[in-house]
Amino acid sequence: MDILYRNLLEFTWQQGVMILIGCLLIFLAIKKEMEPTLLLPMGFGTLLVNIPFSEALTGPINELYHAGIANELFPLLLFIGIGAMIDFGPLLSNPKLMLFGAAAQFGIFFTLAMARMFFPEIDAASIAIIGAADGPTSIAVANTLGSQYKGAITVAAYSYMALVPIIQPPVIRLLTTRKERLIRMPYEQKSVSKLTRIMFPILITLVVSAIVPQATALIGFLMFGNLIRECGVLDSLSETAQKVLANLVTIFLGISVAFNMTAEQFLKVDTLLILGLGLIAFIVDTAGGVLFAKFLNLFLKKKINPMIGAAGISAFPMSGRIVHKMGLKEDPQNFLLMHSIGVNVSGQIASVIAGGIILSFFAK
Repeated sequence: MDILYRNLLEFTWQQGVMILIGCLLIFLAIKKEMEPTLLLPMGFGTLLVNIPFSEALTGPINELYHAGIANELFPLLLFIGIGAMIDFGPLLSNPKLMLFGAAAQFGIFFTLAMARMFFPEIDAASIAIIGAADGPTSIAVANTLGSQYKGAITVAAYSYMALVPIIQPPVIRLLTTRKERLIRMPYEQKSVSKLTRIMFPILITLVVSAIVPQATALIGFLMFGNLIRECGVLDSLSETAQKVLANLVTIFLGISVAFNMTAEQFLKVDTLLILGLGLIAFIVDTAGGVLFAKFLNLFLKKKINPMIGAAGISAFPMSGRIVHKMGLKEDPQNFLLMHSIGVNVSGQIASVIAGGIILSFFAK
């Protein structure tokens, strides 16, 4: 009984707030079906680490964090699974979609300038990469640069990735007219040879690594996963990477991220400021892609639906699906999926390159 009373007496209102946040993440995962494979373990992990004298914090969650996140193992393994899921066919059929992936990284560099007003250079660079909408890249950059805020950065990156369905639609609607959202983009199916599909991940790895050596591990693991998919001789391995590996690592990753969601670490001014800057980065990324599409429409006879520009962030495949659903809501016959997914996969590559650029400038 003494132990029970001691635990109750040690319980703080800050821990209560974090438990409510954990319950909110679980609610969003189950009721709203918002990236449940990520939000559910994050939410439940938040409950575990905010119980007074929690053994989970000092035991298994601590071990998982240092075995998989602190050394970047989980993010790199997850990249193999993501690479195996990606079909680069729509991008290879229409290479100009790569421009939208680049345009949607503007939020990273905009946020870098803003973060530098509040944080040292290294920390500002690490915070800016939240705008990549790419959890593995955010972890890799923060770890490599040795940011003191890597815990808050990790939480912000994965939280906003899961909240993309809430963040992006209002920004897209604000920046587009209904007439623009109704623009139809018929998909022209073009044959992409097997040789092209196999050579693409190899060439991308070599080119990106040569230009930005700091991105070699990230782009290499991503493209290795895609090569497993496209080579045609490792179908069972590809299926395992897409389903078993990706899901298992995501569960461990979600629970491990909760290591940084204790009341002591999370409810601080610096952490809340980082979350705010991360939100700004996501909004500016989305706006950059949409506005770039609107700019191109000034010169194109065959207009582009500006909504597909928003899919240029790296949150694959959530962002591509959001744009597709928004298109169907405006016009049930307007199928934007292949275009938006093509832009989305280009954003995956562009975010890794952006992370490498940040490292090339700021890594010692």
